[in-house]
Amino acid sequence: MKILKSTIDIINENECQFSSLSDIAEGNAELPAQSLTRRLKLFIRRHLTTKQDRQLHRYANKFISLFFIFGNENNNGNKLNILLTGEQVQKFKKGDLVRVRSKKEIELTLNHLGQLKGCSFMDVMIPYCGTIQHVLKPMERFVDERDLCVKKCSGLVLLEGVMCQGTTQFGRCDRSCLMFWRQEWLQKI
Repeated sequence: MKILKSTIDIINENECQFSSLSDIAEGNAELPAQSLTRRLKLFIRRHLTTKQDRQLHRYANKFISLFFIFGNENNNGNKLNILLTGEQVQKFKKGDLVRVRSKKEIELTLNHLGQLKGCSFMDVMIPYCGTIQHVLKPMERFVDERDLCVKKCSGLVLLEGVMCQGTTQFGRCDRSCLMFWRQEWLQKI
């Protein structure tokens, strides 16, 4: 009993979250103010399944993309066509030697979310721009770890030894995942 009392005294002195668990459970804890947008997003996410949430994001992104295409004179659809005119996107096979396009060329292919056909171009990929790499393998399917499903894909390539070492958003990571590269970002040598 003495140990329990001394533990509670230590918790109260340090203002640990443990002492406020009962308030949190009862809904009496004070929360920081949230914006209307944040509260709306939370409300929607709590009432949708994961599949419905992804569909909503997909439709919202399509709508926003249309807005950007019609709102900008230099839309990404035209940029991509200009980049690839006279040069068709080639199929790659294991062992092919490729040059990763420059950062500017790749940015011309990206939409407002920094993606091309759903594949994001991350900041950690920038050091590889302009370098010559070997194709590890073209991808046909992969496991999406968010919902543990095998998904089919086309136009994605893995490069030999080109691995993620973490992102600026999440910090260092020791998992060393291979990065997905769109075929449009690569040029066969």
